[in-house]
Amino acid sequence: MATEHENNKRIAKNTLLLYFRMLLTMFVSLFTSRVILRTLGVDDFGIYNVVGGFVALFAIFSNGLSTAISRFVTFELGRGNPEKLNKVFSTSVNIQIAISIFIVVLVELVGNWFLTYKMVIPVDRLNAAFFVMQCSVVTFVVGLVSVPYNAAIIAHEKMSAFAFISIFETFTKLGIAYFIDVSPWDRLKTYAVLLFALSIVIRLIYGFYCKRHFAECRYKFVFDKQILKEISNFAGWSMVGLVAFVGYTHGLNVILNMFFGPVVNAARGIAVQVQNAVVGFSSNFQLALNPQIIKSYAQNELDRMHTLIFASSKYCFFLLYLLSLPLILEAPIIVKLWLGTPPEHTVNFIRILLALITVDSLGGAISCAQQASGKIKLYQIVVGGIMFMIAPVSYFVLKAGGRPESVYWVYFVAVILAHTARMFIIKNMISLSFTKYATEVLLPILKVVCISIWIPLLLFFRMPEGLAALFIIGSISMVSVAASVYFMGLKKNERTLLNDKMGVFIKKVRCHG
Repeated sequence: MATEHENNKRIAKNTLLLYFRMLLTMFVSLFTSRVILRTLGVDDFGIYNVVGGFVALFAIFSNGLSTAISRFVTFELGRGNPEKLNKVFSTSVNIQIAISIFIVVLVELVGNWFLTYKMVIPVDRLNAAFFVMQCSVVTFVVGLVSVPYNAAIIAHEKMSAFAFISIFETFTKLGIAYFIDVSPWDRLKTYAVLLFALSIVIRLIYGFYCKRHFAECRYKFVFDKQILKEISNFAGWSMVGLVAFVGYTHGLNVILNMFFGPVVNAARGIAVQVQNAVVGFSSNFQLALNPQIIKSYAQNELDRMHTLIFASSKYCFFLLYLLSLPLILEAPIIVKLWLGTPPEHTVNFIRILLALITVDSLGGAISCAQQASGKIKLYQIVVGGIMFMIAPVSYFVLKAGGRPESVYWVYFVAVILAHTARMFIIKNMISLSFTKYATEVLLPILKVVCISIWIPLLLFFRMPEGLAALFIIGSISMVSVAASVYFMGLKKNERTLLNDKMGVFIKKVRCHG
């Protein structure tokens, strides 16, 4: 069994690999989108996105299963039972094949009708749109069947394979974008076919890698009623949270449109882009930690699990706070430089959403611990119920005369209530002391925020908006947060570990210099 030092070293290595993957794929994907838009043209680009987006809506039927599969594969790996692990993997493949058939039938029945009678598509491109839908659904299904293999890679913490396969996929998509520019065939159809072909290649790579490195990934037909029941129950209750997520994300968009029109939807869309870009920095760290949290529970190492929960919650918050504070303070000039004249409410939406995701980052490790326990019924009902109420409460707030920003204040309150509920629900399940959580996580966070925010705020109110303020306030915000985290947010042993790592890094730089 790996030592704690080896586990920590693996977490650090995997986090760096995932950050490298995220930054590279983000940059290349942005460039690819630009090339695709130019190559396909606005109409065909729009057709591909709306048809592909319609197919992706059916992911709600599979996302709960994907979460369940990831949990059970990681849990059984932690237990160290190869025979049970192979049964879980093979059962997972069977489930994904069954759900794939269901989704294909559903899309063929509903999709054709929706495409013909409800979507607004130029008549001369209707045939291409039908072709894209067929390619999109098959591509989607190939992705579903790959889920157990992806889960095995993440469970084994082989993030190097996960990262490099993702990077290969991203660069291939860029190559496809350039190829269709010189293609003699219909560009939209060619694009859809090539993305389908790429999904097959990626599926084969994942399958080959897993079969070569992990014994449990050799599929054999298994019908184990107990495993099937456990995975299905877990997936079923996970659906409650997914329905709540769809309800408050898409629901808020619809409600804002009902009261304020498409301009506010545009402002929200821009804010969500910023939110997704920033939250990726903490989600990669969380992804690297999740297998360790689940394995610790499977091995009944609750003290180790608690340590990981505290570390994950605290570090995710600090990481997002470091990035969010300068963006919140300097959002007006950043948005102006980025977009020129942004839609009204964009800056306020960005500020509130960045504050919201920073607070919400505290819930990631707790959610993972809840999944590790397998007892998610009460959790999903309570937390999912709180989050589902965001949309209806927001509707009544706007009906009473609230501004567009008020829906995100409702969201903010719901996030705090949901996290409080998480703590009360999980407390007895994993013997987690709320007092220790407050001491190890909440108190250091409170100290860091209270100390770090004053100088940036003072400069924000004193300096006129401009590039100079952006540079000075942005730099001082990050230095202030970093210094506060180092001296007030980290314990002595954490500072010592950081100093040692920095010393090794500096020596390596000097040796190569």
